[in-house]
Amino acid sequence: MRIIAIMNQKGGVGKTTSSVNIAAGLAKQGKKVLLLDLDSQGNSSSHLGIEVYPGMNTIYQVFSHEQPLSAVRQLVGQNLWLAPANMDLAAVDVELIDAEGREFILRRALDTAIKSGDAADLDYVIMDCPPALNTVTINALTAATEMFIPVQPHYLSLQGLSRLLETSALIKRRLNRNLAITGLLLCLYETGTRLAADVTDDLMRFLDEADPMAPWANARIFNSRIRRNIRLAEAPSFAQSIFEYAPESAGAHDYNNLVKEILADEVKLQEAPEAPRAAA
Repeated sequence: MRIIAIMNQKGGVGKTTSSVNIAAGLAKQGKKVLLLDLDSQGNSSSHLGIEVYPGMNTIYQVFSHEQPLSAVRQLVGQNLWLAPANMDLAAVDVELIDAEGREFILRRALDTAIKSGDAADLDYVIMDCPPALNTVTINALTAATEMFIPVQPHYLSLQGLSRLLETSALIKRRLNRNLAITGLLLCLYETGTRLAADVTDDLMRFLDEADPMAPWANARIFNSRIRRNIRLAEAPSFAQSIFEYAPESAGAHDYNNLVKEILADEVKLQEAPEAPRAAA
């Protein structure tokens, strides 16, 4: 099972759009996928047509130890499950401020679901992280085996990237030695512009010069560029992934290519020895 955190502390870079469409694209290819909405705004949930009503179980119940993950997830499409979120999740920082082991709640919930058989059939867990470094984000990075970073090819986006990389190094050193950054995903890409090409070159140069012990040592820039596309912006208002809403659009084409890249990585991961997860 691949557990992937999709994370960027900067908002508006395509994080939720990528989380939903990567999850939907993998499910479309026959993979069993659980999407965890870890943002209190609940954008992934509404994107897939789930509006949280009073009394509905959400990912908040997992953090508050009220429900296991199996009681929270719900089927939203063929091969695709969602653990929804709402504003209750914003209370986690305050409620868990003095809780022992609060960084490991999500990892333990996933491990319990796997051992009990409730999640043993899953191929992927995709986590849509909030655009902030809070308790929920730290839980996601502590539970993840991989991290994808959506980046808009603007220089202001690069300023926040360095801080995010420092955070990933800290998490790897102290909480999750298995965390690795698989790749950077260029979103809202404008083909043919000098700025996009220059930022891409800067990112490539940075990755080439990476410390071999850093979480991003083997990271790459995904070949698939997610171009700026109005259909991607419209799809959430119809509660559909891009593959349902506009399967012939440039957005569907780009995310389909990205999913193929992610699936191609499975062969490499199967050949590499798997490190045991440290006890939480």
